[in-house]
Amino acid sequence: MATTPVRIKLYDTTLRDGAQAEGVSFSLNDKLSVAYRLDDFGIDFIEGGYPASNEKDEAFFERVAEKSPKSAIVCAFGMTRRKGVKPTDDAGLAKLVGCGAPIVTIVGKSSAFQATDVLCVSLEENLAMIDETIQYAVSLGKRVFYDAEHFFDGWKSDPEYALETLRVAVRAGAEVVVLCDTNGGSMPDEVSNGVTAALQAVRAASPDRTVEIGIHTHNDCGLAVANSLVAVDSGATLVQGTINGIGERCGNADLLVVAANLAFKKNGRYEVLSTGALERATALSRFMYELANVNPTPGQPYFGASAFAHKGGMHVSGINRNSNSYEHVPPESVGNERRVLVSELSGKANIVAFLKKYNLQDDKTLNQETIAKILDKVTCEESQGYQYEAADGSFKLLVSKVKGEFTPSFSRLNFQTSVVVTDVNETLTTKATVATVKLRVGSQGEILHEVAEGDGPVDALNNALRKALETIYPELRDVKLVDYKVRVLNSDAGTAATTRVIIESKDGEERWSTVGVSENVVEASWIALCDSIEYKLAKSYNAKEKNAH
Repeated sequence: MATTPVRIKLYDTTLRDGAQAEGVSFSLNDKLSVAYRLDDFGIDFIEGGYPASNEKDEAFFERVAEKSPKSAIVCAFGMTRRKGVKPTDDAGLAKLVGCGAPIVTIVGKSSAFQATDVLCVSLEENLAMIDETIQYAVSLGKRVFYDAEHFFDGWKSDPEYALETLRVAVRAGAEVVVLCDTNGGSMPDEVSNGVTAALQAVRAASPDRTVEIGIHTHNDCGLAVANSLVAVDSGATLVQGTINGIGERCGNADLLVVAANLAFKKNGRYEVLSTGALERATALSRFMYELANVNPTPGQPYFGASAFAHKGGMHVSGINRNSNSYEHVPPESVGNERRVLVSELSGKANIVAFLKKYNLQDDKTLNQETIAKILDKVTCEESQGYQYEAADGSFKLLVSKVKGEFTPSFSRLNFQTSVVVTDVNETLTTKATVATVKLRVGSQGEILHEVAEGDGPVDALNNALRKALETIYPELRDVKLVDYKVRVLNSDAGTAATTRVIIESKDGEERWSTVGVSENVVEASWIALCDSIEYKLAKSYNAKEKNAH
């Protein structure tokens, strides 16, 4: 007889705990954008912030009340009353209960050491602070979640006191008790045992009503996701975390990874989110990276750019036969995509898969001999520092060159850049960057010699190149340079190190990336720029040929 799946609720704390990550700061509009995006995704609870801590968080609750989320419940975070102060006289508590959020998440010390040595109160006063604060919030009609801060450390050192803080919170009216591995130092077996003990204590303290157990883990031992899953298996039914795991120190549990594991790896024991929600999870992950101005983690499970990337020839050969051979779930199940990489580790299967990706597999000239030549060329160039995994435009040009089909639209004769710095006075200087390019263009071999300024040598080169070519190839006016990345390949060589530059460009139809390598970063940029222009012109020529026929 099939058992009914247990519903696991997701509580997102990106807007508070995530904002404590180094280098992360959300504006008020950012916070609102995140909240509504989380609501659209299907998150159950969204912690909007700590209204007693700053005006921005106060304003968030005012603004979100004007346009309530469709299904998610907004929660406000706050602390127990201060020692020696009545709840009615505590200014911070007044802001918490007065912010308009239907749920208040109240954090209290569930560790004897934290109470006496950090908060500097007696064990009895700490219990009173938890009790009176929750009772006060409940009396005002608030739903209360109790965040048992440092619970696992407290339970390991003084288990009876840690459990008593939970009993007090439950008797005062908390409907969820969230066990926090605040320092991120607990092992999975400790989490499992702690959750089991907490469940027994909470049930004994609330025989007439159901109080849920939640889990809040940090990643200081690299176990935040694992500990969250163990907690769920031990009886927790609410998981706190952040999108992409951003947070203080080593971060929090990645809520999206937890959700994916619960959905795909637990044999139907749990129900999480709504049907189809995880198919939008990669988009949510990348949205959050962009908004938080955090570099995406390529190897992030499920959602990273490398999560379904295949490089080894044997792996790609297996994937081509059956994707289950090297993928634990279909990439589209989480909104990601399979990527076949081309490198010196590739076999012919990688080249075939890459050609298929760009709809070149039906080209009759791509026989086994040609594919072998392409692989040899890739291997040779990657030994010099080139990499085509993130340079699709350059790879397509390489294929055309190997096949003997590439006709350059222009020839590079020479280029020069210079930066002129003028000292105006001791504290003020003016700068001008100038680039000169010399090209041979057209069937008549016309020589073009142009000069342009720019914000730095690469921008100046780009401007000079466009100035020279746009009158002959007006379609280049549609091309925009949208990203520029530099990688030092052999840093031990110091200033003589080889650099790889990848440039991303777009027109109104697509984006493409091109690569250049040199000991001179400007020359590497020049190579990548010229490849970008050549790719666009080759694409335009092919489109005209197709229309003509």
